[in-house]
Amino acid sequence: MSLSFVNLCYLLSAVLFIGGIKGLTRPRTAVRGNLMAAIGMLLAVVVTLLDQSILSYGWILTGAILGATIGVLLATRIQMTAMPQMVALLNGFGGGASLAVAVASFLSTNGPVAASGIVGLTAIGLTVLIGAVTLTGSAVAFGKLQELLPGSPMGFKGITLFNGVLLVAALAIVASLAAGHGGIGLVLVLTAIALVLGVTLVVPIGGADMPVVIALLNSYSGIAAAAAGFIMGNTVLIVSGALVGASGLILTRIMCVAMNRSLAGVLFGSLSEDGGEAMDADEVYAGKVKSSSAEEVSMLLETAQRVVIVPGFGLAMAQAQHAVRDLADTLERRGAEVIYGLHPVAGRMPGHMNVLLAEAEVDYDKMQSMEQINPHFAQTDVVIVIGANDVTNPMAREDKGSPIYGMPILDVDQARTVVVVKRSLSPGFAGLPNPLFAKDNTLMLFGDGKQAILDLTGALNEAA
Repeated sequence: MSLSFVNLCYLLSAVLFIGGIKGLTRPRTAVRGNLMAAIGMLLAVVVTLLDQSILSYGWILTGAILGATIGVLLATRIQMTAMPQMVALLNGFGGGASLAVAVASFLSTNGPVAASGIVGLTAIGLTVLIGAVTLTGSAVAFGKLQELLPGSPMGFKGITLFNGVLLVAALAIVASLAAGHGGIGLVLVLTAIALVLGVTLVVPIGGADMPVVIALLNSYSGIAAAAAGFIMGNTVLIVSGALVGASGLILTRIMCVAMNRSLAGVLFGSLSEDGGEAMDADEVYAGKVKSSSAEEVSMLLETAQRVVIVPGFGLAMAQAQHAVRDLADTLERRGAEVIYGLHPVAGRMPGHMNVLLAEAEVDYDKMQSMEQINPHFAQTDVVIVIGANDVTNPMAREDKGSPIYGMPILDVDQARTVVVVKRSLSPGFAGLPNPLFAKDNTLMLFGDGKQAILDLTGALNEAA
């Protein structure tokens, strides 16, 4: 196979990758974008296998069958509510694969690119470092999301300094490898340090920052893949890894802006404690919370002309997306306008609510971002909030002593009536009480999110 033809195929793959990422920026074109990227990767893999002098395809075929089987099982059996955990695992798999390529290339004497020369050895060192950090960091993120580990920040006093020492030691080993000093023993030491660093970087990060962590780990996996591309001398791997790394960093930045958080604040500390003491729950609620019932709320909805549904992690936990879609259909049959207000960090990964609503076949045009929906809350009759706690908390606007002060939120309290569907008054990921629950125009509909929405839909149908 000629080099020109191989490079042409790699160029076409890169174009498909770029078009795929472009398609993923909008819900309506996301499926097409995902398909384009998948075709680009298939083309790159096939051309690489045909171009290289492979003596036996046995192990390759075995790995492909095993990987495809695991992929199909994950894709078909994982619930949409567990999608954040799956994304965390996939990030870890990507980092682990890059780590394996780097170690194998260092041990190989006749690989595609010999493990010699400053570029090759530097690439190996960086791939080991970033790949191992991504592997264990993603495993910790998965544990937190799956509630196998506490969602609150963990660690020990001085963990930031400890991480700094590990990072400096790891970079020193990378420099030593690049200079041609050290053998496989030094690579294994680097691997061990990086694996520990991945754990200690993520355990201090609380659940409220998980969307940022997932985006960042996704970026890490792409950077590790790009570095592995330099090891293998594979252009398309460098391009695809760089695209994933860059897009992950951009998404991380978007998530930080949405939370009014700095990346350093996410990585090196829990939610900021500047500005004094925030209000406690007794001070916020103080007998002001008004409990309601499905029948009472249905009477409000009977005359509502405009209804906004604000989903949060409570909707995901209750798997209430289909029930919410049925409620919206019922309201629309009665003549009401129903739209969805989505905060960029609602849930546990970027776009979590969009994914859940898309599964319930909610029209993409009805999903509005925070910037789109906020100016219209004042003209809304009823807002139904389902488990979206921190992203609707007025403390972000009003309480300078609050850790979330300055975070952009959904201004649901400006609507005529707010109905909050929640199991209890327990706080969200940030661990803060929510003054929204005690406002004069707020009604609390306590109970399981899915059952509460089903009861509400049933009450509306009975009144018809």
